[in-house]
Amino acid sequence: MPFGSTAEAVRAWVDGWVVSRGAAEPALQPWGFTVEVGTPKEVARHVLPAADEPTVRKIAENTTAAGVWLKTFVPPETLEAWLPCGWGLAGGPGFLMSTSLRATEPPPGLADGYRLRSWSRAGVTRVLIRAADGAFAARGQIAVTGRTAVVDQVETDGAHRRKGLGRVVMGTLAAAAAGEGATTAVLGATPEGRALYETAGWRVLAPLTGARRTAA
Repeated sequence: MPFGSTAEAVRAWVDGWVVSRGAAEPALQPWGFTVEVGTPKEVARHVLPAADEPTVRKIAENTTAAGVWLKTFVPPETLEAWLPCGWGLAGGPGFLMSTSLRATEPPPGLADGYRLRSWSRAGVTRVLIRAADGAFAARGQIAVTGRTAVVDQVETDGAHRRKGLGRVVMGTLAAAAAGEGATTAVLGATPEGRALYETAGWRVLAPLTGARRTAA
């Protein structure tokens, strides 16, 4: 795989994710990282590259504020069995994925009637595709942190799926990151996204499962 270990890929994902979302710098912990996200639905998140039951239980039982998340790289059923009262799985099942980037590989062409715009600001490149009538069709963004990049918030509107727009977004983002010197990319995928990314050469490194503190 492009990374030497899953832990290395997790660190790259965390570093790029905070740039993409404008979150605080990750705070190093004995078990991983804490990120202050600063939104009502996600105040902060704890990321555990190598989660185990005693560590998850200790963090969860010492967290009383609603809106704090745990991100782990174990299957949903494993994490769910470790959670105390007041916690629940959140975000659905996911996957940590990675790929190598190639600066010489052009993005695929866009279907007729659609138009694409991309722009970069504060280390993040964003891609927006609009339909012929100007409506939103698809989007995505990528944050470059040195030799690695993190793809984030890729979305295609339901009315515009199965037209190759997701591939265009991913190809455009990959080309932009490679042009900035990134050689490896990582992302967190949903099951639906995984199918798209695997056709573009991405590989699954580990399951990605989240939980959220919901009540006192």
